[in-house]
Amino acid sequence: MGLFSFLKGKGKKLGAAEAAEAPAAEDLQKEVKDLGLNAEGVDIKVDGDKVVLTGAPVDQETKEKVIVALGNIAGVAQVEDNTGGADPTLHTVAEGESLWKISEKYLGKGNRYMEIFEANKPMLSDPDKIYPGQTLRIPAA
Repeated sequence: MGLFSFLKGKGKKLGAAEAAEAPAAEDLQKEVKDLGLNAEGVDIKVDGDKVVLTGAPVDQETKEKVIVALGNIAGVAQVEDNTGGADPTLHTVAEGESLWKISEKYLGKGNRYMEIFEANKPMLSDPDKIYPGQTLRIPAA
């Protein structure tokens, strides 16, 4: 089980929810589906500003992408993962950071930044468009 913290006021706004409140579970499920992530076998529930995942994801990569996708939604402060498997390595983008700098920190070389970009698709559409407060999935070095 992992409990991952996110910046509640940052991220994509869904449905009628204000940035201070978590969206409904149905809106979160729709967002995951709209991103093209196969969350079959994963149950998504909302408990205040925390999203709780249970069930059995199709694979580790998809589980990690679902955690990041849900955590980067305005109103979500935490994602609790009760699906089993390894916990992902996550990084919250700080002011002035780029994928190059993040890649140097985690992967040892800045020129490996595209690995981080690819690990965060479809949530990222451009490697130059990350923002402070956004949480990214870091692939294994």
